[in-house]
Amino acid sequence: MTLSLEHFLFFGASLFCIGLAIVLTKRNAIVVLMGIELILNAANINLIAFSQYDPGLGGQMFALFVMILAAAEVAVALAIVLNVYKYFRSSNLDEISSLGDEV
Repeated sequence: MTLSLEHFLFFGASLFCIGLAIVLTKRNAIVVLMGIELILNAANINLIAFSQYDPGLGGQMFALFVMILAAAEVAVALAIVLNVYKYFRSSNLDEISSLGDEV
């Protein structure tokens, strides 16, 4: 059994919907970051799936760029989350209303 383009697109769309649901419903900052990573991975799956129709390596190179960008985003975002947790003693996004307010 071979996997067609529709299988990859369905899997990518499923990952995107799961990531979007996580971002919209969860309030923990680290879980929201995981949802954003799912969304980026869904985009990568679509890039790789469509690149089979491209004679060059454009899709794979762009997917590699997105992976590097996602790794940098995780490093910076986790550093920010750790500093916010150190200041507010919470990673709940609802409890962190402003960077200047005291909890």
